[in-house]
Amino acid sequence: MTAGATGAASYDWRFDSGRICLDLVATAEPAAGGREALAGTGRLGRWLVGTGLVPAETALPVGDVQWVARFVELRDCVGQLVRAQIDGRCAESALERVNALAAGPPPGIRAVRDAEGSLVRALSAAPECGALLAAIARDAVDLLTDPVARARLRQCEGDNCRRVYLDTSRGRRRRWCSSEVCGNRERVARHRRRAAVARA
Repeated sequence: MTAGATGAASYDWRFDSGRICLDLVATAEPAAGGREALAGTGRLGRWLVGTGLVPAETALPVGDVQWVARFVELRDCVGQLVRAQIDGRCAESALERVNALAAGPPPGIRAVRDAEGSLVRALSAAPECGALLAAIARDAVDLLTDPVARARLRQCEGDNCRRVYLDTSRGRRRRWCSSEVCGNRERVARHRRRAAVARA
């Protein structure tokens, strides 16, 4: 199975959190029917391609439930860490696990020519689950040890949204993970409230 394979139960991923590790945390939102968002035909593979960690059409055993379980474990640990950082708390067991995963080597990369002769990125070898986890765990370590980036961590203020993102806006006043998604929902809700008051 290739990472770019499509299945009947497609899932649209968003990559607007500002970091790969935060995009992984965002996958905690369940898919339709309350299912694990990363589980199912090709979902984890599509997420990996979307992040840029692996090139499209890379063969991965993404149907392996152990891969999904390991990514979910890392997601939970990173989620605990970033929310603890926002709240001014510690999450030592999560930190220990992320550090352990970050110690592994990330996937090797190389430049190769595509059919048109342009240089494109490819993996040096078939990636192992641990190598991909290491790349994401290292991103989390880089984020949490960078005082400037760490200070930009925000929890979305949208109703029922648990996404965490980096606020890179001018003035650092961004309120939502996405102006087009949660921001738009808030604007629509505000408009409806005003319309209801006007009718009353």
